[in-house]
Amino acid sequence: MEAYFDNSATTKVFDCVKDIVIKTMIEDYGNAASKHLKGVEAERYIREAKSVIAKSLKAQEKEIVFTSGGSESNNMALIGGAMANRRRGGHIISTNVEHSSVYNTLGFLEEQGFEITYLPVDKEGHISLLQLQDSLRPDTILVSVMYVNNEVGSVEPVEEIGRIVKERQPQALFHVDAIQAYGKYEIRPKRQGIDLLSVSGHKIHGPKGVGFLYINEKAKVKPLIYGGGQQKGMRSGTENVPGVAGLGAAVREIYRDHQQKVDYLYGLKAYFMDRLGEIEGCVVNSQPGRESAPQIVSVSFEGIRSEVLLHALEERGIYVSSGSACSSSHPGLSGTLKGIGVRPELLDSTLRFSFGLFNKKEEIDYAIEVIKELLPVLRRYRRG
Repeated sequence: MEAYFDNSATTKVFDCVKDIVIKTMIEDYGNAASKHLKGVEAERYIREAKSVIAKSLKAQEKEIVFTSGGSESNNMALIGGAMANRRRGGHIISTNVEHSSVYNTLGFLEEQGFEITYLPVDKEGHISLLQLQDSLRPDTILVSVMYVNNEVGSVEPVEEIGRIVKERQPQALFHVDAIQAYGKYEIRPKRQGIDLLSVSGHKIHGPKGVGFLYINEKAKVKPLIYGGGQQKGMRSGTENVPGVAGLGAAVREIYRDHQQKVDYLYGLKAYFMDRLGEIEGCVVNSQPGRESAPQIVSVSFEGIRSEVLLHALEERGIYVSSGSACSSSHPGLSGTLKGIGVRPELLDSTLRFSFGLFNKKEEIDYAIEVIKELLPVLRRYRRG
């Protein structure tokens, strides 16, 4: 049996996504900027995807800018937002548990002279709203907070954060990295006070290499890429029609019978956490039930390095991640796990299991039995 539990790293695409990507590669393969019929056909796919995405957010189509994925969306939001509003001030607020595509981008902005305040999180992965209030200043131009943490699945109180930002510093932009949240939650940027929202296609059973940034029509953001003026000058370059069409198909499918899909994921998560109770020396770092995201469970296994267990599971056809797979080429102890207070001896003994709509309970049963079999052997080997 094979059990793929690394859906927060990437997902298997829906059949409807595969079909439309192939169609736009071999039949409707025109350049969306071309004036002839092939170009018009290609442009139709772009418009349809934009319409579906805008409806999912109750936003306007003109507020959607397609990108190459989550990292570009985060870079565009942070660099583009900071540079466009630099005259108003140079202070930015974020958290100390952000994804590397936010954290490293903020590092770049520090080099450009911006001042960054990093808010800590409590043991449940949440920032203090009081601390956020105290950190807002007249020169604060941007606040960036992750909606769902990619390592432990903690969910920030986004709407409350948005309300505080707009009450205390209405001119500041509020950016939300929703890459692990979109498709799992109904997100309403206008109601939640979100100015900028980053999304990636391949986290929601869509294609790799495509995503989008929601930009509130009133928000000032400078482009990162200049050229032929595509997407009203916000993101130049030949539009990725197969990717965008596939993303639109994934969004349509993920939000069809949405609550049913979310309930299914929560069911898998609850079943897995319940069965983890059978395993000795196992510490769950994620919050149970609906207190955290439906798809992510972080687990520490005492006395075993995460990489050793990861590869032992891989040999049995079980695929998981140690920390964030998006930065796995840069090994190091997780700042998120440190942030939520995981014991030091468990930091290098933690795996992330992340579920998708193609997973089954039988796969969880298989994984639990394999873990029960492997742990005594690997622990004995380590002691030896």
